[in-house]
Amino acid sequence: MIETDFLHLAILFALAVVAATVDAMAGGGGLLTVPGLMATGLDPVTALATNKFQGTFGALSSTYRFWRSGKLSLKKYFPSALFAFAGGLAGAATVMVANPDTLKSIIPFLLIAIACWVLFSPKLGDVEAKAKIPFTLYIGFFVPFIGFYDGFLGPGAGSFYALSGVALLGLKLDEATARAKLYNLMSNFAPLLFFLVQGKIFWLFGGVMAVGNIIGGQIGARLVIHHGTGLIRPILVIMSFAMSAKLLWQQGFLQKLIP
Repeated sequence: MIETDFLHLAILFALAVVAATVDAMAGGGGLLTVPGLMATGLDPVTALATNKFQGTFGALSSTYRFWRSGKLSLKKYFPSALFAFAGGLAGAATVMVANPDTLKSIIPFLLIAIACWVLFSPKLGDVEAKAKIPFTLYIGFFVPFIGFYDGFLGPGAGSFYALSGVALLGLKLDEATARAKLYNLMSNFAPLLFFLVQGKIFWLFGGVMAVGNIIGGQIGARLVIHHGTGLIRPILVIMSFAMSAKLLWQQGFLQKLIP
């Protein structure tokens, strides 16, 4: 039985606000929203579809705030975001016919590596550095590749966008985070189209959480704008470890380590 009473709707709304706030800063908001949706009685596919729907509004909200603040030029970077959309579309199409288990087993360790890298690089992304690859190569390969992953599986995609911008383009972490939200928005929107066609979205929950996501997206983006890398870095480390722990638990890896 699906729980649709006021209390459950209020909890989902609050989860969406918190998740979108965290998502705007470091990604990983789905750690809160997907379990919250499944706790209401939704099946996993409907929960994931509804999460993609509501999460798109949070990404749109934070992208808008970064654009309004001058941190993000839509005119300059929207064309490159289309590569993220194409990647997300390809990933969503692939997940219909492929088993993501192999990728699931790799991603937690990649997230742990990212968390350690950020944790032990205290000045990472504080200042601009020289780009290691041309921007055309970045948008032609890395952006659609991460977009494909976002459409195919998803956890940590925002972190991958942001950290790849720092590592490969020499961006400051706050600037890379702003661009990441635009790319994340586009690669999130692509699989949403598949779920819309399949009619998998639970609209009541999706609508309530979309409002919460809009609010949370604004809060998270404002925090990044006003506090910069000093706030992003710890959130990024925490969410990377949290996402990896969740994935390893789902795969039964952590249970084997516990006597």
